[in-house]
Amino acid sequence: MLPKKDGFEVCRELRRAQVSSVILLLTARTQETEKVMGLDLGADDYITKPYSPKELRARIRAFLRRASPASGAPEFVRFGDCELDFARAELRCHGKAIPTTPLEFKLLGVFVRRPGRVLTRRILIDEAWGRETMITERVVDNQIANLRQKIEPVPGEPRFLKSVRGIGYRFDLEDVTES
Repeated sequence: MLPKKDGFEVCRELRRAQVSSVILLLTARTQETEKVMGLDLGADDYITKPYSPKELRARIRAFLRRASPASGAPEFVRFGDCELDFARAELRCHGKAIPTTPLEFKLLGVFVRRPGRVLTRRILIDEAWGRETMITERVVDNQIANLRQKIEPVPGEPRFLKSVRGIGYRFDLEDVTES
């Protein structure tokens, strides 16, 4: 209900332009179909009027926690004979730079920032490719296989990127140091 275009169109344009901001629709439109459309267009949340200012502030704080990099997030992570340098966007193993695609580097970053935690394929897709990306979960498996070729001493017997049957993958804590 904006003067020249509605919030749906603004949301559509922001997502089309691949703006990475959080989008929260605050609207008088209360129909379920409108809520679904807003979320499908890329809104992260949909709040209808009247709303509680306390709830709105709490939702904004939650978005900021999830959207912002954690304070004190490591710039450099060592695991085994490999190092992941976020400042230089570089992977090194055995002292040699290992070429990675931007997607491989991002995917590895998702893992090393959450060592020991099981990550589903859906979580990996959302965080490495983006929520709007429509790919099959098998694409994740292929990327994991590529990463294992680059970081595992024996790719067929993973030491770091381990499969968790029926759930996803886990980056093991063994020998991980951050700085």
